[in-house]
Amino acid sequence: MNRTFALWLIAAMIGGIAVGLGCHEWLAPPQLASLTGGLGLVTTIFLRLIKMIIAPLVFSTLVAGIAHMEGAAAIGRIGGKTIAWFVFASLVSLTLGLVMVHLFQPGVGLALPNGGAAEVSSTLSLTEFVSHLVPRSIVEAMANNEILQIVVFSCFVGTAIAAAKERAAAVLALVEQIAQIMLRITGYVMLLAPFAVFAALASTVATQGAGILVTYAAFVGGFYVALGLLWLFLLSVALVIRRDNALLGAVRSPMLLAFSTASSEAAYPQLLEKLEALGLPRRIVSFVLPLGYSFNLDGSMMYCTFATLFIAQAYGIDLSIAQQVTLLLLLMVTSKGMAGVPRASLVVIAAALPYFHLPEAGLLLVLAVDHILDMGRSATNIVGNAVACVVVQAWEGRARETPKALAG
Repeated sequence: MNRTFALWLIAAMIGGIAVGLGCHEWLAPPQLASLTGGLGLVTTIFLRLIKMIIAPLVFSTLVAGIAHMEGAAAIGRIGGKTIAWFVFASLVSLTLGLVMVHLFQPGVGLALPNGGAAEVSSTLSLTEFVSHLVPRSIVEAMANNEILQIVVFSCFVGTAIAAAKERAAAVLALVEQIAQIMLRITGYVMLLAPFAVFAALASTVATQGAGILVTYAAFVGGFYVALGLLWLFLLSVALVIRRDNALLGAVRSPMLLAFSTASSEAAYPQLLEKLEALGLPRRIVSFVLPLGYSFNLDGSMMYCTFATLFIAQAYGIDLSIAQQVTLLLLLMVTSKGMAGVPRASLVVIAAALPYFHLPEAGLLLVLAVDHILDMGRSATNIVGNAVACVVVQAWEGRARETPKALAG
């Protein structure tokens, strides 16, 4: 299924580029405008489907994740150490993505028409931003896809479910079922991705010409360089802790599986087995990995920053330093609970764009090459979670050794 879908995506990319180049070369401007208008209908429907699933997907996955995390953290110090590493690794991933997209500037010079976006000159004050975090009505927040307000409400619900424990077991089970249903719906929506990729590429290439392909090459190349630096950081941490490179050999197989299927979840069982075979305690691995698959998707988080600022560059929209810091914090929060399934990052990006008045159509820019990027970030997610297990195991080992040393 995954291989067939990947072939369809590749065919859609090739077909879209070929049709776009032909139309750009041979069609008169009125005919070209009519064609791009028709292709725009396909992309508009796909964008609406993406927006349709944002609120229930974020709510259900975040509530389920927080409810389990709160309960797990209460059982001991492992939870706190795990979360501390997740926060640190998330900040490194997001910041590295921010730095690298400014360094490579893959979208600069594209100068796409900014028809669907408002000006970004009016920056929210701190007071307005904080007050905007709290929803007047969760129904209104979901109707308007106000992602931060949904996150705040989800945090309250998840914490309350965790505090209620057995009395809220039925509610937690229901939320988890809703999360599974929304993930399934996300999968259904993404089955339409080849059509959207074809329409987006054909329309963009027909309008911009062959020059857009250079921009895509810079975008993909810059992102993989950024992933390489993130790998270097993560594996260096593991090397310092373990003093050997056995971890890379252990995760090679699940990493290749995640890369080929563009899905972190596809490699979960194999990763669990390989880490235990490496000698990591089962109690650590079985605790850290499930949390990591919701809260520690390093490659996906880097992609969210990289892609969002690429869209801003492509439309010639300058974000201030304050707005970029806000973007990091927003993605830091909204990426938690992100599903480790193909193209789930698009949902997070789609939710972030309106907060900075970036055009929704910008999502179609990254959609065209998303599968190629998804393969790399899925493999990175595997490496990130494997390193998280190593770090937590090392911290836990030192904590156990200290009382013995004091007793001696």
